[in-house]
Amino acid sequence: MRVKCVLCDKINVIDDESQIAKRLRNRPIHTYMCEECSSRIGTKTEERKETGKFRLYKHSDYGEKF
Repeated sequence: MRVKCVLCDKINVIDDESQIAKRLRNRPIHTYMCEECSSRIGTKTEERKETGKFRLYKHSDYGEKF
């Protein structure tokens, strides 16, 4: 299956029977992100967390505030 990264528009080929391919076929709302972009976002997020100004909003917190 050919997939395209939503951030860098790089086209990759993944196995048709992989879990990612099944998720993309059955749930069109899911998007594909290549490993490079995923790791880059992870490292940038960790750097922002270390500054102390990063705030992670979780779904369970939304119900309590409103």
